[in-house]
Amino acid sequence: MRFVFAILAFAAAAVMVGFGIAQRTVFLEPDKVSLGTVVENQASYTVLTPEALAANPGKQTVTVSGGGPVYLSYGRTEDVLAWIGEEPYVSVGYDAATAALVSDVVVANPVADPTPGGATEEPEAEADDAEPDPAASPAGSDLWLDEFSGDRTLTTTVDVPDGISILLASDGTAPAPGRIVVAWPLDNSTPWAGPLMAGGGLLFLVGIILVISGAIAHRRSRGPRRNLPKGPKGKLMRAPRPPRSGRAAVTGSGPRRGSGRATRIAVLPMLLVPAIALSGCSSEYWPDFSSAPETTAPATPAETQPEAGDDTTDATDEPSAPEVVPAVTVPQMERIMRRIAVFTSEIDAEADSKRLGERFTGPALEARKANYAIRKSLPDHAALPAIPASPLTLTLPQQVSAWPRTVLTIAKNNDDETVAPTALVLRQDSPRENYKVLYATALVPNADVPEVAPASIGAPPINPEFKGLIMPTGQVAPAYADLLLKGEESEFAEFFDPEGDVILQQLGPEGQKAIRDGVPDTADVKFSNEVGDSPTVALATNDSGALVAVSIEQTEKVTPNDGGTVGFQEGQPGAALSGFDEKSAKGVQREVGIQLLFYVPAVGTDEKIRVLGWSESLIGASEVK
Repeated sequence: MRFVFAILAFAAAAVMVGFGIAQRTVFLEPDKVSLGTVVENQASYTVLTPEALAANPGKQTVTVSGGGPVYLSYGRTEDVLAWIGEEPYVSVGYDAATAALVSDVVVANPVADPTPGGATEEPEAEADDAEPDPAASPAGSDLWLDEFSGDRTLTTTVDVPDGISILLASDGTAPAPGRIVVAWPLDNSTPWAGPLMAGGGLLFLVGIILVISGAIAHRRSRGPRRNLPKGPKGKLMRAPRPPRSGRAAVTGSGPRRGSGRATRIAVLPMLLVPAIALSGCSSEYWPDFSSAPETTAPATPAETQPEAGDDTTDATDEPSAPEVVPAVTVPQMERIMRRIAVFTSEIDAEADSKRLGERFTGPALEARKANYAIRKSLPDHAALPAIPASPLTLTLPQQVSAWPRTVLTIAKNNDDETVAPTALVLRQDSPRENYKVLYATALVPNADVPEVAPASIGAPPINPEFKGLIMPTGQVAPAYADLLLKGEESEFAEFFDPEGDVILQQLGPEGQKAIRDGVPDTADVKFSNEVGDSPTVALATNDSGALVAVSIEQTEKVTPNDGGTVGFQEGQPGAALSGFDEKSAKGVQREVGIQLLFYVPAVGTDEKIRVLGWSESLIGASEVK
């Protein structure tokens, strides 16, 4: 019976292993579903809409092919369309009825047909050797969450949520690549393939054991026992001793064929079972008994739909507020800061003031441009602090729907712990312009920065005339300029906290007195402050206060009082910046640019306005006009 059971075990093992292998081969379902289209229109841009990307669930693997360079980026749909502006583009969407991708040409301002009969004048052909317009290329824009490029073909996998579109282009002037395939993963796991193959291997092992045990039992019981003849007096007769030459055949000192066969049979399952087990070690081969994975979706409560007949629904309810959209995301801001840090490092090393405007504007631009001019004449003059790329300890984007957009961020310098963190205000004036540094200040020691909203929400901008603060943000700069000039005698002194205000000590009345003491009696020094031309940036904090960034320009004018002349000291920054190395009867003047970051508390608190960050640098020097 053991051999019968062994045969049954072998048959069952063959069926189970064969069916398990078939599930991973001939019966295996596809691992993805794909939709493709060929765009024949010669537009420079193609947009894959959120509907096209969400045609199937799961991550999107996008393959784009064309006859030249291939560029792909993705960002908010509103940002993508804002960057394209009024230029025509191809919109690739999804038709649920046909389950296919469809494309349409979108023209912002279509031109009416001016001629009868539908004939239109053909535009003049552009020269073949015309150079591409760099502004027409979307590559390197700060609007994108990520971007990729390739030659002729490009494949990338993204996992974009609703509200995100993909922009395809070549170089911005040539037609966008036209062959597009979007694929989504399918679950083609076979959870019973592993158990079937493992179970078949186990049955095969059982069959081998049954064969071996049956063979041993059969060998022990084969043939009847023979009665040996008895000798005289009833004793058994001993069989004659075989010759020495034939003893080996009886004692078994040579190899036993039966034992060798059993050993080979026992080794076979030892090799087969691990092979079958290893072939099914993937998680796709086994059932998943674990609990469902936690979702990574934001924890927002689902809207409750009223049941039929529920009278609590008010037909006059106001529509829900529009979705709050921050200017940037944290990963987007990190990419922007890396670009700015690398750019600044390069131009600082070369003192290239011509390219400075690509990433700087306002007071930050004036400060660095003046520093480059001074260092050209005085190479040993200190450069302005470098802009660190990371880590970003605070990212506060403005809640926006249009341009200009601003972002406040604080970056820490990990390479040198003695360098104070840098607070930066970035501004983007239009969709096709990148973010530029508007303010760059160093945080004061032990700066108490208030809590702000997370970057995913952002902060609303505050109107300069908003009355909910102890001082409207539009009045902070002129009030502090007056404080720097008059000190405690200023009518605004009671609004500002002097503790830890280093800039007040250096450029306020005490610092001005030190400068006057260093000027000879034959000259007079006069100081004046005025608010800079840069815009005031004010973003709300969680405690109903505001973070406010402003600029002030302080002018130091030295004039002779005895009919003589005065001038800049040779080898000093004023002389290097002005290029004026003579003596003047009119006098000379210096302009110091001051960038400031304040915290302005809300009305009803006992707190005062305090300085969180500041920087000052010489931005102008000349003869008095």
